[in-house]
Amino acid sequence: MTETALEARNLFKVFGRNPKQAVQRLKSGASRAEVQDAGTAAVIDASFTVNKGEIFVIMGLSGSGKSTIIRMLNGLHDITDGTVVIGGDQITGIPAARLREIRRENVSMVFQHFALLPHRTVAANVAYPLELKGVGRAERLAKAEEVLAMVGLEGWGDKLPSELSGGMQQRVGIARALAADTEILLMDEAFSALDPLIRREMQEQLVELQEKLQKTIVFITHDLNEAMFLGDRIAVMRDGRIVQIGTPEDILTDPANDYVAQFVQDVDRARVLTASNVMERPRPVVADTAGPRTALRQMRDAYMSAAYVTGRDRKLLGMVTDRDAVKLIRKGEASLSSILRPVPQAVSEDDVLMNLFVPAVESPLPLAVIDAEGRLTGVIPRVTLLAALGPGPNATEEITLPHQPVPQAEIDAVLSEADAATTAAAGDAPTAAGTTEGEVR
Repeated sequence: MTETALEARNLFKVFGRNPKQAVQRLKSGASRAEVQDAGTAAVIDASFTVNKGEIFVIMGLSGSGKSTIIRMLNGLHDITDGTVVIGGDQITGIPAARLREIRRENVSMVFQHFALLPHRTVAANVAYPLELKGVGRAERLAKAEEVLAMVGLEGWGDKLPSELSGGMQQRVGIARALAADTEILLMDEAFSALDPLIRREMQEQLVELQEKLQKTIVFITHDLNEAMFLGDRIAVMRDGRIVQIGTPEDILTDPANDYVAQFVQDVDRARVLTASNVMERPRPVVADTAGPRTALRQMRDAYMSAAYVTGRDRKLLGMVTDRDAVKLIRKGEASLSSILRPVPQAVSEDDVLMNLFVPAVESPLPLAVIDAEGRLTGVIPRVTLLAALGPGPNATEEITLPHQPVPQAEIDAVLSEADAATTAAAGDAPTAAGTTEGEVR
């Protein structure tokens, strides 16, 4: 079961002369525009939970309220109405000293424009949260060097922030948040000030760090591709309200309304959807205990000229073609082992579609999808892969096999001859305990 790290309950934030009155009118059904005489409603009735160890992205255009909401999560903005709970502690309506303690022990923040102390060295900036906690100088500087190495800045500790590039300064900001060793990291447009190439590099590094550290991250962005790349779940905001919460796949394939649909129409689907999102039930699949007649029948019934072969635990063992099965039947052999071919390409359930094009082209069968234990969980025909990215001129492209399929009439004739031979042999042989047919059907 998932464990909640942070929870927001019915949050409202109104800036202006009469925020409480504005909230009451909003609760009664008034629109954002209708309460402007009382104040500007930045956040309206926002509720969500963030699970431990996940990256929860809050995404929206400028003015949607996303940056306001992240400052409400750690008390930088007073909450007009509603409740925030961090690690079981409610941070609304508590003394300022207690709020500072909760922030110091549970929440770190990475800002858009780095917010580094210019007169302190890189190491001193990273160690600053530990200094606030009363950690000794030697211990906090040692921790700073450890974290700087983690973010790729080993040896830069004695430099000043002004001597670093923008991307390196943001790494310092992340290192400072990690040095605080809090459960929750709040990241407000953390990469938006960076050049595109550096931004992508930082996104990838954040994912790598998260795999190791399993922090709880709330990440604010206006960039949809960034949200899709980073987020385990995404909350989409519009005009102060959360209009949809879901996984990147949910947001992309099942938008809650026209606004979300328009928002995601230009997203790079190949970087978001995974093999598990588009795979189909594998057929035909032949058990390794089956004989060539069984394999040939399954291929014939599925109108396929090859099939995957699996063990009892559905682990993918190889593949077999109709032509090889016909040869075995004519030889009178009962096992597939001698004609089992290796699978040229198999992909993981978590592989994104952009990594599947080359394997799909090289695979003689619909692309095999396997889980972490090597079990066959699905297949992706090339046409399905193309269709998942939208219609195009190649949407009806056929799969080509490295051999000519056996004609249907020849398959029927081979199976009929083999069945007739088995029937004749059974009629001539005495019935006795332990007598078996030539193969398992």
